[in-house]
Amino acid sequence: MRKDTEKPSFFVRLATVIVDKRKLIFFLYACALLFCLFSRNWVSVCNDITEYLPDSTETRQGLTLMEEEFTTFGTARVMVSHVTRGIAEDLAEQIGEIEGVSSASLGDSIGAEEDGEAETPEDIASYFKGADALISVTFAGEEDDESALAAMEAIRELLAPYDFYIDSSVGDSQADSLADEMGIILAVAAVIIVLVLLLTSRSYAEIPVLLLTFIAAALLNLGTNFIFGEISFVSNSVTVVLQLALAIDYAIIMLHRFLEEREHAGDREACIAAVSAAIPSISASSLTTISGLAAMMFMQFQIGFDMGIVLIKSILFSMLSVFTLMPGLLMLFSKAMERTRHRSFIPRIDRWGGFVLKLRHVGVPLFIVALVGGFFLSNRCPYVYGYTQIETARQNESQVAEQRVSDTFGTQNVIALLVPRGDYDSEKALLERLEACDQVDYAMGLSNIEVMDGHTLTDALTPRQFSEMTDLDYELVCLLYTAYAAEEEAYGRIVGGLDDYAVPLMDMFFFAYDKAEEGYVDLDEGQEADLDDLYEQLDNARVQMLGENYTRMLINLNLPEEGAETFAFLQTIHREAERYYDADSVYLVGDSTSDYDLSVSFARDNIMISVLSVVFVIIVLLFTFQSVGLPILLILVIQGSIWINFSFPGMAQKPIFFLSYLIVTAIQMGANIDYAIVISSWYNELKAEMSRREAIVQALNLSFPTVLTSGSILSSAGFLIAQITTEPAIVGIGECLCRGTLISMFLVMFILPQILFLGDGIVERTRFDLKVPEVARSAHGTVYVNGRVRGRISGVVDAQIQGVIYGDVSGMLETGAYQKEEEPAHETEDS
Repeated sequence: MRKDTEKPSFFVRLATVIVDKRKLIFFLYACALLFCLFSRNWVSVCNDITEYLPDSTETRQGLTLMEEEFTTFGTARVMVSHVTRGIAEDLAEQIGEIEGVSSASLGDSIGAEEDGEAETPEDIASYFKGADALISVTFAGEEDDESALAAMEAIRELLAPYDFYIDSSVGDSQADSLADEMGIILAVAAVIIVLVLLLTSRSYAEIPVLLLTFIAAALLNLGTNFIFGEISFVSNSVTVVLQLALAIDYAIIMLHRFLEEREHAGDREACIAAVSAAIPSISASSLTTISGLAAMMFMQFQIGFDMGIVLIKSILFSMLSVFTLMPGLLMLFSKAMERTRHRSFIPRIDRWGGFVLKLRHVGVPLFIVALVGGFFLSNRCPYVYGYTQIETARQNESQVAEQRVSDTFGTQNVIALLVPRGDYDSEKALLERLEACDQVDYAMGLSNIEVMDGHTLTDALTPRQFSEMTDLDYELVCLLYTAYAAEEEAYGRIVGGLDDYAVPLMDMFFFAYDKAEEGYVDLDEGQEADLDDLYEQLDNARVQMLGENYTRMLINLNLPEEGAETFAFLQTIHREAERYYDADSVYLVGDSTSDYDLSVSFARDNIMISVLSVVFVIIVLLFTFQSVGLPILLILVIQGSIWINFSFPGMAQKPIFFLSYLIVTAIQMGANIDYAIVISSWYNELKAEMSRREAIVQALNLSFPTVLTSGSILSSAGFLIAQITTEPAIVGIGECLCRGTLISMFLVMFILPQILFLGDGIVERTRFDLKVPEVARSAHGTVYVNGRVRGRISGVVDAQIQGVIYGDVSGMLETGAYQKEEEPAHETEDS
């Protein structure tokens, strides 16, 4: 039975409720986790990275226009190996007859010759090389239509007896392949985590407590992502692994606090004391990680906001699980933890500490040199904004197929040019100017697509010309032209004669087809068949090229997807288009334009991430250590690790995806700073009791298990991501995170102690105090203390105390709270 003589602090009261109501909490978690098992399937995943471009970018505006006004049919480049030309032609014909396939032909479907001229050796070489044939397929639906997906399956079945490769986005589910890869990563990561925890634990029964806590946090985070409506494939794939790596510390801190409290208290009392002390300390510790992630949310490229908010939510759920679920698990496994104790496998590193201090006059100057060198080399990183230059350790089936097709028949770099519709003469002139450029393989639009007899879709034809081209009776055509003029209210043409009345071929054809469908025009069976075939071809061209307000032209560049020359030529296309159209009404859309827009936003986002992550973390550290100098020293070490990390691709000139740099910079600053905080906190506490030299050595000794556990898990997670996933955007995150974490671990265990020792005077001279009102308290017996107490505890004390005191307390409580409790006569019902 307990009797409070003083009102307990809020955290003590909260911890008591959590511990005593653990059965209710278990039930609530079971319900929540069951819900999340179903709700995780409600999450919509966006595989298109361009969706996160700012609305102000040309690519985003152009894509929106294309979605609103045009139909973009799915396409595929199919390479069949070890076949003759005759077999390839037969296969192309069979593919073209598959339901859901609009057309299939040898060679590129865009820009292929269709004028009936004899093929030259160069033409044949464009689709037949050695024993490899290229078949270009256009589907009757967009790439995510069921008809296109079914047709792709039929194509695969048809080609099953052959050696074939298909380069297409139809049926290529990036989310599914990533989910499979992340499943493998999690499985391997789980093994590594168990091994690390076995190494750093004090009893074997600790491991299920930690794993159950994390699994619950991860599932809660996954199951609540649906509240955002849609998340990116990057966030969906790496969040679980990063959540584990970033938040495992919280569970370890709670566990160690419980084990310390249990040395001199019962399980229930130890758990209450541990929870009440851990809630404020873990919450404060998480602020640096959350600050780094929050910096990503200010990126102009909105995938940073998406990933930042999902990861912050994962950190919050990790803390919630540690604060509410883990106490019950500790009580449940407490006896097993006692029975499965084992000796510590982590060696003391006193010799390492002495070695570090001996080299302080060498290590710090070398670090300064490395810091300066890292800054300049990291600024030479060859950032890329597309996937074409990024090499991954593994490739999935679709990547292998794309590589094989591109190596054999070359790559395609197609740009869509959108201009206001209606001015066919300007469109034709623009296409002619673009095709004259050396950087353009071909430029295609309505104004240069040949239909028959050398006429293009937009050529204006007189009744006589239209009659000869379509083999329709001249008098019938004249009636059609009369009806068309009447509908267009061109009555002067009807009165003055129709002989020289010229109408764009496409417009007149669709008008004639509509009248035939309505029964106003009588055609024989052969004419109807020809009309239907021509209608299908022209309608496909119209829905792809002609919108309500805009016309789309396709330009295939013989330039790489990105680079200075490519980006410069995009401006050339703009200048050519602006000869005929207003600059504000011209849009370029394609992989190259997307890469260009990303390169522009990166310049701003890079500065934003770097500055905000440092500012946010410094603010947290200022209030944590109440010193101006110490946060600067800690930031210097971690920022140095970031610069050194990215100096490696700078020296090797190895392309690095820009998003990897931004995300890893934020995570490395927010997460790795915790290692520096742990060592600094121990040093500040210990140097009041012993010499500075001894304090540094002991601080390293006490911090080593924490740094080793967290750092090894985070670096292992990064390594697994880099080696197993095939997604180029994510591979770079894993690779840089692994390398950066290892560098941070080395710097905080070698350079930081030297800097703390040499810079101790600066730290002490820049200290400041945040005064709060003092509150007098007196208590006797067993007293829970969480705060700074100055007074007498069977002697004089002036220290930061978090724990249980057996004896008399009489003093001034500067911060926090304490509570007196009599020894319980018996355990409570829930104990």
